[in-house]
Amino acid sequence: MIPWEHLATAQVPDDGGDLRLMRRGTEYSIMSGSIELMNSRLSGSEQALATLVCERIKDRPKAHILIGGYGMGFTLRAALGALGPQARVTVGELIPQVVDWARGPMAGLSAGSLDDPRLDIRLGDVADAIAHGRYDAILLDVDNGPEGLSRKANDRLYSDTGLAAAKAALTPGGILAVWSSAPSPRFTQRLRKGSFKVEEVEVRATGKRGARHTIWLAST
Repeated sequence: MIPWEHLATAQVPDDGGDLRLMRRGTEYSIMSGSIELMNSRLSGSEQALATLVCERIKDRPKAHILIGGYGMGFTLRAALGALGPQARVTVGELIPQVVDWARGPMAGLSAGSLDDPRLDIRLGDVADAIAHGRYDAILLDVDNGPEGLSRKANDRLYSDTGLAAAKAALTPGGILAVWSSAPSPRFTQRLRKGSFKVEEVEVRATGKRGARHTIWLAST
């Protein structure tokens, strides 16, 4: 078996620990401690996060969507592929090295999407991008879900206050989409408490196989 190769390390702000970029042949993995946050072989649910949203806003040719964070770029690529030429996509990425990895070792995965004229990459906390923007959709995949935080500060994204901020940043009929590695009835109730119309979708990690992941589609 081909061994894993450690390519690079990045520090997560606010004492969030380290991220490690690993490679085994053509397969990439981003690890936080012993936890694998993402793997290049398992991209189905990340793509579904974009396609499910874009399907619901297809009547908005000039849609502006916010994706938080970049990850391995699968959500971004799917969004760019589904949106028209007048759409805009902002990616909020907390860790600059993740974008460097996308342009460097993982350039094959980005497939030129980082050079798309519709794209704006905003380095920093996605909460700031939410607070200072206006979007037709906000797609969040910055943790393993509302109960699987990659850093403590991200809890505010899923709190009552964070959901209210997201709702205020959405245009009428806009969508907040949240990816999670597992269901969370408490988060579903919190969305409903925040006056969102909630649809909870179960998707596979890859194709019709792999782990089951959860995507919330919460509309205003």
